[in-house]
Amino acid sequence: MAPPAGQIRPAKYLASFVLIVVALYALVFLTGNGSAKPKLGIDLQGGTLVTLTARQEDGAQPSEEALIRARDLIEVRVNGLGVSGAEVVRDGNNLVITVPGADGEGAKGLGQTARLAFRKVIGQPVPAGAVPQTQTSTPPSGDASTPPSTPPSQSAGSTPPSSGAPQGRPAPNLAAQPSSTPPSSTAPSTPSAPSNVDPRVAKEIQEAKALRQSTDPQVLQQAALLLDCTKADPLRGNDDLDKPLVTCDEKGEFKYTLAPVNPPKEDTQTKADDYANYSRLTGEDISNAAANSNPNGTGYVVNLDFKSEGGTKWGAFTAANVQQAVAVVLDGEVMSAPTIQAAISGGSTEISGKFTLKEAQNLANTLKYGALPLSFDASEAQTISPTLGLQSLKAGLIAGGIGLALVFVYCMFYYRLMGVLTILSLALSALVIYAVLILLGRVIGFTLDLAGIAGFIVAIGITADSFIVFFERLKDEVREGRTFRSAVPRAWVRSRRTILSADAVSFIAAAVLYVIAIGQVKGFAFTLGMSTVLDLVVVFLVTHPLVAMASKSKFLSNPRLSGLGGAAREGAAHRATTTGKTTAVKEA
Repeated sequence: MAPPAGQIRPAKYLASFVLIVVALYALVFLTGNGSAKPKLGIDLQGGTLVTLTARQEDGAQPSEEALIRARDLIEVRVNGLGVSGAEVVRDGNNLVITVPGADGEGAKGLGQTARLAFRKVIGQPVPAGAVPQTQTSTPPSGDASTPPSTPPSQSAGSTPPSSGAPQGRPAPNLAAQPSSTPPSSTAPSTPSAPSNVDPRVAKEIQEAKALRQSTDPQVLQQAALLLDCTKADPLRGNDDLDKPLVTCDEKGEFKYTLAPVNPPKEDTQTKADDYANYSRLTGEDISNAAANSNPNGTGYVVNLDFKSEGGTKWGAFTAANVQQAVAVVLDGEVMSAPTIQAAISGGSTEISGKFTLKEAQNLANTLKYGALPLSFDASEAQTISPTLGLQSLKAGLIAGGIGLALVFVYCMFYYRLMGVLTILSLALSALVIYAVLILLGRVIGFTLDLAGIAGFIVAIGITADSFIVFFERLKDEVREGRTFRSAVPRAWVRSRRTILSADAVSFIAAAVLYVIAIGQVKGFAFTLGMSTVLDLVVVFLVTHPLVAMASKSKFLSNPRLSGLGGAAREGAAHRATTTGKTTAVKEA
């Protein structure tokens, strides 16, 4: 026969809880690396955090597909750094890269779009601070099939980069941030943008293209005059490969006028095998990239291996442009501009530029894993010290300890024996939560950060509230004249629905917050919701059985020890007042 409502077999419930704890910690110690430490967030263990803000060429909002593709590619690049525990998370239109530990400096360059192209240099580069003279040459344009023969003149005393680099090996890297170009008075007006387009971004890009990628030689001359190599470049990753380009080198020291990568589609006179003007080479023609020591000097170089078709293009282009300069252009910036000494066959070349090992590895990694479908600006890049993380963790633990201590003092003062059961239940709840945190870190990569610790601290109150609902309902039953033992099942039946309803509301609130929140607030919502669910496990499998066991003990059910003596006295006084006599305490 089934027991009456509220009557349970405490040993059965406690045994179930013990089995759950044993199973969890068996998984903790027997799976993964066997370490009983949760996976800490970057704000607790230190590391590098980079926030990349996506931008479209026309200023429109990035599409869902483009963001997912970009995240996947950056994840591959992050894995290529060789560090463990790195993550790439979408945060609206941003991608947040977190690399724990001290090896995350390379993450700051992972947002490059990596649009590599080889462009023929028209004329000679001029110093970034020089004012170019009248340009008599005609750069390749939409209706031109041959390059200009006369280079633009330089200002007196200017010293262009050395042209003695051997066999297409790029000369030292003369680079920095590209520049933005002030709008030209002759540039066409920017067309009206759709509602989801940032008009400012679209206008900057269109004006830069109209000026710096014009097919009119006079406009290109004006672009070289107005280009400021100290400003951010709106064409970074957005330049048109089928048009000429006026740009700076990576360090902002020289300005270059470059030929198109591809012949214009409407130019039917251009022969398919004419590589005198157009290299037709982009990053898509590269099969592999690797950083190696510079065989001809100090520093490091990036060796490139072309695919079969790319090697053919490179051989034909270098054969047609001996003693001409070719610019290696990455995201609209000139990385290096060597002079081709002879035709280069074999499908390999290298980019040199006085790179450090990390710089060469980052560039090779970026080129090796492909271009991103979007351009990104590093809106935030910070390195968090491990010392700061430890201090934050210590502060969080102290805050949690103070909260627990206050709950313990209140429970012991107000509930006595049941306060001890509350403390024991909270300790067992913490035991389960700790194991779950470790396993979630291994299975889904969940990391515990400061926001998550805040969620656990808030959950202490929610868990304690469930105990209080049960205990106060128990006191009400005693006030009605029942003994501790008979009051427990009735109090549990009546309080159970309230506990379930309250925890359901808390869980729904945490779930909604998790869905709509961004950043670390998600961690707070996740831990709050998880703690709420585990609260029900502890209340049903630990707290209720322990109270039922205490009620059956003659010693533990003593009113003074259990904390129910006051409730019994209040109930007796109330009945004496209403009935005029003292009524004996009744059994249910």
